[in-house]
Amino acid sequence: MEFKSCRAIVTGGASGLGEACIRRLAAAGAKAAIFDVAVERSEKLAAELGPNVIFAQADITSDESAQAAVGKVVDAFGGINVAFNCAGVGDPGKVLSKRGPLSLAAFNRVVQINLVGTLNIIRLAVEQMVKNEPNADGEKGVIINTASIAAFDGQIGQAAYAASKAGVVGMTLPIARECAEYGVRVVTIAPGLFDTPMLAGLPDPVRDILAKTIPFPHRLGRPEEYARLAQHIIENTMLNGECIRLDGALRMQAK
Repeated sequence: MEFKSCRAIVTGGASGLGEACIRRLAAAGAKAAIFDVAVERSEKLAAELGPNVIFAQADITSDESAQAAVGKVVDAFGGINVAFNCAGVGDPGKVLSKRGPLSLAAFNRVVQINLVGTLNIIRLAVEQMVKNEPNADGEKGVIINTASIAAFDGQIGQAAYAASKAGVVGMTLPIARECAEYGVRVVTIAPGLFDTPMLAGLPDPVRDILAKTIPFPHRLGRPEEYARLAQHIIENTMLNGECIRLDGALRMQAK
C-alpha cells in the first residue's frame, strides 16, 4: 500500500509513538485521525498539521465511544484502510507490595486499555476495511499493533503490563490468519525503551542509566523510528502475522 494513500486512525495519536505516526502521515499527504482522550492536545495537533488530520475523541475501551469515532472518520475520509494501535498505559504494580496484594481494578485497567482496547479498534477497523476496493495484490487494509519487549522480558512489577502486551502478541497471528481472507494484514511492533511520555517523568540520571542498558545504540528509541518502521510495514505487503522487536538488542533484566 502506498503510504500517501493511507486513510488512517491512530489511537494514542496525541503523544509519543502515536503522535510520531500522525506527523509522518501528515508529512506524506495521507489522511489521519487522532483517537485520544486528551482533547486539548489533540485539537492543537490537528490544527497544526492541517486539513488532512482530524481529531475524533475516543475511549478505546468503550464500544460506543470507539464506534462513534470510527463513524466520524468514515464520514470525513470516505473509509479507513490503516489502523495504528498506539494507545497504552504502563502502570506498575507488584503482586504483593507493602500496601497488600495487587488491586484487581489496577490490573484490569491496564488489560482493558492495552489489550481489549486494541482488539476493539481492530474489529471496528476491519469492518470498514473489507468495504475497500482491493489493490493489485488484493490488499484492502493494514493493522499495526503496539506490544512491548515486556511481552517477552517482563520485569518485576510488570505483571499487568507484560500480560496485556503478551496478549497483543498472542492475538497477532490468529487475527492475521482470519483477516488474510479479507485482504487485511496484521503486524505488531514490540518497542523497547523509547523516549515517550511513559519515560518522560523519570529523572535524567535514571533515563541515562536506562539508555546505557541498550546494547546499540546507547540511547532511548525515538518515536519517529517507530513511525518509520510502521511506514515500511504499510509499504511491504509481505509483512503479515509477525511481531517485530524494535529494541536495539535489549533484553530486560528482572528489575
